[in-house]
Amino acid sequence: MDQLELRIRNHDREIEKMCNFHYQGFVDSINELLKVRGEAEKLKNQVTDTNRRLQHDGSELLSSMKELRQCRIQQRNITATVEKLNLCLPVLEMYSKLRVQMKTKRHYPALKTLEQLEHTYLPQVSHYRFCQAMVDNIPKLREEIREVSMSDLKDFLESIRKHSERIGETAMKQAQQQRTLDNILSLQTKCGLGRKYKKDKCLSPEVNGTSPMSEQDSGILDIEDDEDEEAPGTQDLVDFSPVYRCLHIYTVLGSREVFENYYRKQRRKQARLVLQPSSNMHETLDGYRKYFHQIVGFFVVEDHILHTAFGLVNRAYIDELWDLALSKTMAALRTHSSYCSDPNLMLDLKNLIVHFADTLQGYGFPVNQLFDMLLEIRDQYSEILLKKWAQVFRNILDGDNYSPIPVNDEEMYRKILGQFPFQDSDLEKQPFPKKFPFSEFVPKVYSQIKEFIYACLKFSEDLHLSSTEVDDMIRKSTNLLLTRTLSNCLQNVIKRKNVGLTELVQIIINTSHLEVSCKFLEEFITNITNVLPDTVHTSKLYGLTTFKDARQAAEEEIYTNLNQKIDQFLQLADYDWMSSESSNQASDYLVDLVAFLNNTFAVFTHLPGKVAQTACMSACKHLSTSLTQLLLDAEVKQITLGALQQFNLDVKECERFARSGPVPGFQGETLQLAFIDLRQLLDLFIKWDWSTYLADYGQPTCKYLRVNPTTALTLLEKMKDPSRKNNVFAQFRKNERDKQKLIETVAKQLRGLINTHHS
Repeated sequence: MDQLELRIRNHDREIEKMCNFHYQGFVDSINELLKVRGEAEKLKNQVTDTNRRLQHDGSELLSSMKELRQCRIQQRNITATVEKLNLCLPVLEMYSKLRVQMKTKRHYPALKTLEQLEHTYLPQVSHYRFCQAMVDNIPKLREEIREVSMSDLKDFLESIRKHSERIGETAMKQAQQQRTLDNILSLQTKCGLGRKYKKDKCLSPEVNGTSPMSEQDSGILDIEDDEDEEAPGTQDLVDFSPVYRCLHIYTVLGSREVFENYYRKQRRKQARLVLQPSSNMHETLDGYRKYFHQIVGFFVVEDHILHTAFGLVNRAYIDELWDLALSKTMAALRTHSSYCSDPNLMLDLKNLIVHFADTLQGYGFPVNQLFDMLLEIRDQYSEILLKKWAQVFRNILDGDNYSPIPVNDEEMYRKILGQFPFQDSDLEKQPFPKKFPFSEFVPKVYSQIKEFIYACLKFSEDLHLSSTEVDDMIRKSTNLLLTRTLSNCLQNVIKRKNVGLTELVQIIINTSHLEVSCKFLEEFITNITNVLPDTVHTSKLYGLTTFKDARQAAEEEIYTNLNQKIDQFLQLADYDWMSSESSNQASDYLVDLVAFLNNTFAVFTHLPGKVAQTACMSACKHLSTSLTQLLLDAEVKQITLGALQQFNLDVKECERFARSGPVPGFQGETLQLAFIDLRQLLDLFIKWDWSTYLADYGQPTCKYLRVNPTTALTLLEKMKDPSRKNNVFAQFRKNERDKQKLIETVAKQLRGLINTHHS
């Protein structure tokens, strides 16, 4: 502590020394400061005055600066606003443009505008609320565009469904015009008329008549008279822009596949509707025509879409639809054509199918199956023709008088020769009036056969068949006409109950001439088909067989008719089997029968000799057999010798008829042999030559070789009854017992012969 205090005192002394040393300087400083005080006061006043004046002058400047600052802020705000507006105005303009496009239904440009607005403009101003509202509205606008475009597509589909028939009609008409033009040019080229032609020649009946598809031939199309007037195309009838727009819209929306599937699905549905024919389509040609127009219109539209719609449909899809259409169309045609019974309608249908196929073939669709189906329809057509010609033949045969055709002058004579190829030098030399050997049905039937061939040829046109195939088809159809239709008609006429012998004779004569004419039919077919008859695959006509069969049937009917007439006469026979003696002359019914046979065989002079001979021999055999049956009838219980002698007179009358030679050509006593069985039987009983019969039985030289023991026994049983006074043994009453024993002995021997023969 002491040291501390000591130290403090030391420092105090030093401080005092220092203060004493500087005190004068301090006083001087105070004095100077006092001097400065006045100057400072003066300076203060100057500064205050200057400040006052500065504040006065600066207040205006501050006011101007404040105004300038405010202007600067406003300018900056305006600049920023302009910049933002420059960003927003394009958005608003695009949106306004979008609304206008939507309102005017320009949906594809609207969709493009919407895409540009969404991806280019809106991202630049996305922080504004109105932009957010636009962004939220974009999906709705897209959906609206999608729905509106789909509505337009539906309207388009409905439109083409309604216009398909008109489109198809136009397409088929254009194809027909092109084909007619090609035919005319081809014809003129062949005629050496050059490539240019005059319109009046193109439309002349002669030229049109040569075209297989002309209006006169088919009756299908009504081609415009003015060739310079062009028919409207597919795009002129239907506005395809909706489908293009819709395709582009869905492509932009990323839904192209959805659109393609929807379009194809709807078109498939429409295809099924188009391919469904009406139930009464087969009644008129217009029904078929409308059906084909709709199908052609459908595929013309699809072909147009294929080539213009940038892949909306492809060839595989078109081929699939065509396969469906082809199968359903062919099924419908097979069904409805089967109802057809009019050959003219069937021919027009064939021409319409050919036109339908040619039209679609021009668009690249395969149509071979349609032509194959036409070959099936050709068979139906042939059947219809056969039915029609069956009625024609029936009318001809029913209306014929079955008499030779009389001609009174050269004109009529040449007319018949023009209808039927007949050559007879003897008839040529005869003076008028004269007669053809055949009746009217011969030239009429021959002409109708040629008409049938023409009808078959007409159907074969435009079927893309070779001449050989056409020739084969015509020959086969003609063979059916001859072997089935005409043959049945002839058979029906021949088998009619009221047909007479004269008519049957004329039928035989007629069929003989028709048989000869078959070679001319062969030549006729060769001329129209240009196929030589000796070609390997050429069919032959079966007319010879047909007419031979008809003639044979007529001959058989003559034989049957003659036998029936003989039976009718025999029904008039009224023998008194218990008569004691004969009338010494033939029975009246047999005399009439012989007269009838003589008159009948006199008519057979125009028949071939063999036919007349066979008819005569058949009649004699039937007469002999019938007389034998009459003699051996079970209802005849007993026969007297007188009745047997009367019966013998009738048989002699028959033999006299046979010897008279009613039909020339028999050698010797050939015709009399028809009665040999009956003659030997009667001789055996009348001569009572049993010893000879029994002794020589079975020998080739037996006098009674044709007498059957059973027949002899049957007749003997009818003559041996002793209960009648007028029996054959009445004159031997004294020796009746011996005679009865003799009869019993003969009967016993006959039974022995019969038993031996059967064993």
